[in-house]
Amino acid sequence: MLNVMLTIGLLGPVPLASAEGGASSSVTDAAIEFGADRLFEMLLDRQGFSDYIAQYENASLPDREIVVEASDYSGIEGEGFETLNNYEGQEGVSLKTGEQGSAEWTVTVPESGLYHISILYFPIEGKSSSIERSLLIDGEVPFEEAAYLQFDRIWDNELDQVKRDNRGNDLRPQQIEKPEWREAMFKDFEGYYEQPFQFYFTAGTHKISLVSQREPMVIRNLKLFQYKPPASYEETLKRYQAEGLNEAKNIMITVQGEDAIAKSSPTLYPQSERTSSAVYPYSPSMIRVNTIGGYNWRIPGQWIEWEFEVPETGLYKIGMKTQQNFVRGIYSTRRLTIDGKVPFKEMERVPFRFNNNYRLDVMGGAEPYLFILEKGKHILRLEASLGEFAPLIREVEESLFNLNAMYRKILMITGSSPDEFRDYRVEKQIPNLLETFAAESKRLKDVSAELRRLSGGSGDSEALLKTMAIQLDEMIENPDTIPRRLTAYKTNTGGLGTWLLKTREMPLEIDAIYVASPDKNLPNDGMGFFAKLRHEIVTFMYSFFIDYNQIGNVSDGSGERSVTVWIGSGRDQANTLKAMIDETFTPETGINVNLKLVQMQTLLPATLAGQGPDVAMQIGNDIPVNYAMRNAAEDLTRFSDFEEVAKRFRPSALVPYTYENGVYALPETQTFNMLFYRKDVLNELGLSVPETWEDVANIFAVLNKNHMEFGLPLVLQPSYPGENIPPNSVYAMLLMQNGGQFYRNGGKESDLDSRIGIETFKAWTEFYTDYKLEREFDFPNRFRTGQMPIGIADYTTYNQLSVFAPEIRGMWGFAPVPGTKQPDGTIRREVPGGGSGTLMLQGAKDKDAAWEFMKWWTSEQIQTKFGREMESLMGAAARYPTANIKALDSLPWPVADYENLRAQFEWVRGIPEVPGGYFTGRHLLNAFYKVVVNAKTEPREAIVDYTQYIQEEIRAKRKEFGLPE
Repeated sequence: MLNVMLTIGLLGPVPLASAEGGASSSVTDAAIEFGADRLFEMLLDRQGFSDYIAQYENASLPDREIVVEASDYSGIEGEGFETLNNYEGQEGVSLKTGEQGSAEWTVTVPESGLYHISILYFPIEGKSSSIERSLLIDGEVPFEEAAYLQFDRIWDNELDQVKRDNRGNDLRPQQIEKPEWREAMFKDFEGYYEQPFQFYFTAGTHKISLVSQREPMVIRNLKLFQYKPPASYEETLKRYQAEGLNEAKNIMITVQGEDAIAKSSPTLYPQSERTSSAVYPYSPSMIRVNTIGGYNWRIPGQWIEWEFEVPETGLYKIGMKTQQNFVRGIYSTRRLTIDGKVPFKEMERVPFRFNNNYRLDVMGGAEPYLFILEKGKHILRLEASLGEFAPLIREVEESLFNLNAMYRKILMITGSSPDEFRDYRVEKQIPNLLETFAAESKRLKDVSAELRRLSGGSGDSEALLKTMAIQLDEMIENPDTIPRRLTAYKTNTGGLGTWLLKTREMPLEIDAIYVASPDKNLPNDGMGFFAKLRHEIVTFMYSFFIDYNQIGNVSDGSGERSVTVWIGSGRDQANTLKAMIDETFTPETGINVNLKLVQMQTLLPATLAGQGPDVAMQIGNDIPVNYAMRNAAEDLTRFSDFEEVAKRFRPSALVPYTYENGVYALPETQTFNMLFYRKDVLNELGLSVPETWEDVANIFAVLNKNHMEFGLPLVLQPSYPGENIPPNSVYAMLLMQNGGQFYRNGGKESDLDSRIGIETFKAWTEFYTDYKLEREFDFPNRFRTGQMPIGIADYTTYNQLSVFAPEIRGMWGFAPVPGTKQPDGTIRREVPGGGSGTLMLQGAKDKDAAWEFMKWWTSEQIQTKFGREMESLMGAAARYPTANIKALDSLPWPVADYENLRAQFEWVRGIPEVPGGYFTGRHLLNAFYKVVVNAKTEPREAIVDYTQYIQEEIRAKRKEFGLPE
């Protein structure tokens, strides 16, 4: 019986297997075994860079340069490695490294001391994301940050000129890779440390290994050397004077921000600023590409480069027309380099303070700094930096980690809902609890005071730190109140996590850069009161004549083939799609596409009124079959090449769109559940990742003992009366793993009242009645704090956690869901699939043209490009869950994580849609609440009763649509 399987097992928890190590393991073995779990084990209790460098504060800084040729490797492991001669203009032999495996070099260091390391690399074509490597020295990661080294790709506009649509609006320039050889220092990609990393080497022979975590690259050499920080401006000015350098005369060079020649990320594409007349070019009615950066340029380490040419050697001043209306209380910081070097120390931290409007920022302010520029071309780079805020943010992140650790320890004693009348004496049971609170309170107060000093006054950025510090002080003063303050404590630590994300963001928008001789006045046009007033009046008038729902080119209907497509997502997605249509689909097919951004709730009334589109995109899984029943959707199997197109997807993706031997939509996205787990917490508890539901039962016992929780997917509530709710994914998972089904007799009857259906329902409800699992919760937040260290969630949660919880980087992973063991010893891991699709309406005027569009949109090339564009545009949190099998392979997942994802994808099954099937999810939920909430009804009785309602609705709908009963 299924419910027996879920009883707590007699076997105790099995500890996480630890990788073999110690003196017997060779250095090469350490590099070979270096996977996600191996990385976690190596970093467990590993110090950070600040502690590492503190050990060597008195170490010497040898003025030596040691070059290690990449081709002189002492060992490689993995696929994709290849030596290349004179690659891309770089003389000598280079080493191509793949996105997996490792390369090791032997280096002889003549003198003990601290060294910087740089790499000369070429970013060959991959999956468009940053290149990631882990560094081992003598088989060990020297400090935590060295495990996460990132190297940039190089991006630029595809075309030199900005294209326009047939309405006169500028189109966003497409970004493409323009790789070239670059030398990069090993540094902290998160920006917590401004200066590049230093590594301590004793005199003698050492092994250096680079382990591939993501993306391929070609390496020419590694270099150990001493990086010399720039001199101050005062010293630099004295050098100018000593060398007899003169100021340039009567020169003004303007570089438009949108004319950048290189960027570190495709998100840094030129922008369209329509809220100000201060920008150039400006139009109150048309979209003009006229700035760069903005909110997209906010992540530390992102850089943009511009090229300019000066007619004579001399001293120049530099100014910029910028807008920083994004962050208050602190300021955005940039690191300025010219031709790859920081001119003087002050340019390592260039502040851009808050202002609602565009303004002129001159380097040096009222007394401009002077920069020596030789006659000819130069490259100016601005790189986002945390500047003076870096050590403060680092302190808060460490504080948050410590406070979350204490929260878990308190939780283990009190549970998430402490008894207010009980004295838990947590300060006695948890070693150093009050001492930790006191240390973190002082730390947060010190950070708050420093923030106030840097920003010149109080602001939102320090308010939360003060609140957390005050609460810690109160808990220290009255320890007996700690349990009942736990909810507020958790809320405040969650707020600290949000504070970390927001404070790390350093946005800046640039309209123009000016390089001028000191005698020239820099322009300040378009930023006055009357210019703003005129802009507001004119744009208001134009708003009555411009259709903002239309995206890009619009067909005029003069005999050309055209398709009207509705999309219901955001404007960024619509703009990206339209740019791709105008770039490839229309030129290749001659079919124009009128793309409209609409609320998809209007699809039904518009279709009934005869005003609907030809194609509707990003629609829910329940819509195509419901439209097909009413002869409102086109059967795609009538097209001769449908079978070939269908091979792009897993069969499970087409199941919800299949009705009476017809298929009425093509899948766009497909999502499913994965098992997320905290490696550090499971390691503390001595638990392993569960393979089966029996293992899960064992975990329940340990988690309950420590007042922690296992997260099952939420029991969804309808957001409005009559909403179609899909069957609960846990019930569907258990049902499928045990050989059950939702419908029998070709969809004529519900199968929930079968033996397997009833036993599955009983097992599902026992999670909540016997094990007291939560029905509703915020999984990412509880996962972050460790309150819910393991749970099943939609795989797209991975993207959210990657961005949302940087403080637990490397401490979590995901794996296929627990399965049901079969008599032959195999494990079934079926999970239900969800997603969205693209529908062709029956009323489409040119069905062949609509089909061509649907084929183009769901093709591997376009889905891959759209997925990369979305991730480029909105970051890793927007990674696209495409249903196209080959396109998913091409998206920039870390290799180890993608292997787990692909393993689970093989077990995804679709849930069919049938007439009256909307009652299934609804009444499954009703039966669940009758058992779990009312607690007076037997599971068998509840599910059998509600299945009758489902049966009656299916029969009624089949009769209504003239189908055999």
